[in-house]
Amino acid sequence: MLFGSLTFLFVFLPILIFLYYIADKRYRNAILLLSSILFYAWGGVSYALILLASLGFNFTMVKLIEKNNALKRFYLFVGLTLNILLIAVFKYLDFLIENLNLIKSLFSDSPDNTSLMGIALPLGISFFTFQQMSMLWDVYRDPNHPKATIINTSLYISLFPQLIAGPIVRYKDIIEQINQRKESIKKINSGVQRFIIGLFKKIMIANTFGLVADTIIESDLNTIDTPTAWLGIIAYTFQIFFDFSGYSDMAIGLGKIFGFDILENFNLPYTATSIRDFWRKWHISLSTWFRDYVYIPLGGSRTGKFKTYRNLFIVFFLTGLWHGATWTFILWGLFHGIFLILENIGLQKALDKIPKLFQWMYAMLVVIIGWVLFRIENLSEAIHYIKKLFGVGINTINHGVLSHINLEILWMASFAIFLSLGLHRRLLNILTKVLPKEHAIFLLVKNTLLIFMFLITITYINSGSYNPFIYFRF
Repeated sequence: MLFGSLTFLFVFLPILIFLYYIADKRYRNAILLLSSILFYAWGGVSYALILLASLGFNFTMVKLIEKNNALKRFYLFVGLTLNILLIAVFKYLDFLIENLNLIKSLFSDSPDNTSLMGIALPLGISFFTFQQMSMLWDVYRDPNHPKATIINTSLYISLFPQLIAGPIVRYKDIIEQINQRKESIKKINSGVQRFIIGLFKKIMIANTFGLVADTIIESDLNTIDTPTAWLGIIAYTFQIFFDFSGYSDMAIGLGKIFGFDILENFNLPYTATSIRDFWRKWHISLSTWFRDYVYIPLGGSRTGKFKTYRNLFIVFFLTGLWHGATWTFILWGLFHGIFLILENIGLQKALDKIPKLFQWMYAMLVVIIGWVLFRIENLSEAIHYIKKLFGVGINTINHGVLSHINLEILWMASFAIFLSLGLHRRLLNILTKVLPKEHAIFLLVKNTLLIFMFLITITYINSGSYNPFIYFRF
């Protein structure tokens, strides 16, 4: 079930809010848990059975870790291993088989290739598996953690706002809220506003750029020129940001409606002035997870320069692999990792000596080129596209870029730049100095704008327009 579907907006969510708030507080977690499982099962009952089995297994591991201090390291190992096997089978088995077949073909003209399994990927498996591993680690590390129950551990993993595409919520950050939280009209109001903003970002901005990006990137690359190639990947740069940050906004907003404070996942990543800075602002929950559960346990930056670079390499290899079972995803992760290592070696010192504008241009160039690897699964096509960006092998400019630009794109581009660079925050700060947020006129204008955003978004949804969520496939 998509947050941007009419079924979710006008059936599932209103009914759930009604049932949740008329129920006694003792039963609200159970209502949320059952609703979350129903939400997930909407995408396929078989997926829900996998999720339920995973919930039961991880609860069992948590209880064994709690009750057996002498064996808790063993149970942690078993729990982590089986969670990794779960994601490996569903997400990476065919990738492994493909590469083994490729190796066989190098040594034989007629290799006995292994058939691909063709296992369907459960929605959000990368997200909820990481949360399950976070829970096992946090319970293992903290003997004073709140007592685990089947309800609170299962709700932590399956809470529907962040179940399918994050943010990845760490157990230690949310378990207290699961056990005891305070709902309020103010928090509900804030949540509704945040949800509307996220829905608008996803449907109106991300989808508009998505159509342009898909049209260009999926076309015959031999027919496009350099300006068109740049338009395609810049459109994708906006699409992925507003798609994923829009989803995160909706997840955070829904969390607030039910009393949860889910941590932020984005902080103006396209204002970054280095790749290190970018990863402080982009998909914060994922980078925090890798920092806490991989980078620091490996030694972080405390064990000498060589091991620091090794640890960064491992983390960004895994970051790419987490996103998908293709070499282009892995290379995308390593591409970022290499620039982070270079910044550690000395590039950052050189960057600090040049104006911020040029630091920003450097960071955005690296990020945008990286998105080519992220977007195009075939490595040779990705390399071909990057060559197009820099005019390699292009003899003429055919002005095809103009056919992809219209008034709607120009409006959305202006809006996207305004939001991406945080200019809306500056404008809001200026306005609130003149007119306090609590002033009747300010509230009237804000609420009118939100209603307009919601209505125009619903109109687009009702028209059956293009509406994928990029991060659902992870």
